[in-house]
Amino acid sequence: MLRNGNRTRNRFAMIAASAAAGAMLLTACDGTGTDAATSTGREVADADAATARSLNLLNGTARQNSAKPDTGDWANSPGKPASRPVARRWVQLSASRAGALDPVVVNGAGFTLYRFDKDTADPSRSNCDGDCATTWPPVLISPGGRIFIDGVDKSDVGVVKRTDGTLQVTLGGWPVYRFSKDLKPGDTNGQGVGGTWFGVTPDGQKAGAPSEETAAPEESRGEGQGQGDAATSAVLFDDPGFADNGSQGLAGRGCQNVFRDDVASSIQAAGSLKIWTDADCEGESEVIDGDVADLDTIGFDNDVSSVFFG
Repeated sequence: MLRNGNRTRNRFAMIAASAAAGAMLLTACDGTGTDAATSTGREVADADAATARSLNLLNGTARQNSAKPDTGDWANSPGKPASRPVARRWVQLSASRAGALDPVVVNGAGFTLYRFDKDTADPSRSNCDGDCATTWPPVLISPGGRIFIDGVDKSDVGVVKRTDGTLQVTLGGWPVYRFSKDLKPGDTNGQGVGGTWFGVTPDGQKAGAPSEETAAPEESRGEGQGQGDAATSAVLFDDPGFADNGSQGLAGRGCQNVFRDDVASSIQAAGSLKIWTDADCEGESEVIDGDVADLDTIGFDNDVSSVFFG
């Protein structure tokens, strides 16, 4: 009986010791109940960061990495608009040239990718939802997916969690998108739309924007193009008054041909430029300085085929 009594007392002693050790461990790790709740919040944030880190960045194209054909990068058949955004198991980011944009990033099918001035890069945040995300489908990647990078630095690639919980690819912190009105590889119809959408460079900058090294000297800007600084981009609207029932953007330096010629009825430009009736800056021309709400007032309604940026 004594022996059994000793065994019973030993069991209670072990249980008490375990409970005390557990209490000490909880106090050491969490402290008070408030700290424990804060720790849970940190764990959620850490989980989001872990999701971003779980992406696989692989050098080279999808084909070079033997990706399965007809999968991944949400590319559309030529002549069809971009579909609703869908998270894919892989996407491709390639430094390339499209139209007058060089360099600009394109996806695995050669479609131009864009950035939005109303987003932020630090911290990364998308402000394009609802109808905006239908016109400008975000480039989405599944958790743990692969991003093939071709001419893009790994340090410039990331993801941001959107309001619906999906992960959007970023370049230089800027969320990237397709444009629904780009119907074939190489189209850049989204360039300059609304003065806020631009092709994205491999490091997240605006494609077509002149660098400090290539920008014209201050005293030469606007020479022969009007009194103000020379514009380097413009948005041409199909209707007067800048109504966005149809628009297209141009950017660069020198002569740029309009993608859809003879349809513009108004134009927005931050500076002076020269518009021409024919391609390659030939035919009749007119210098404008800033926005023109109705091109009919200067005799150029539905008659712009090229633009010269000074």
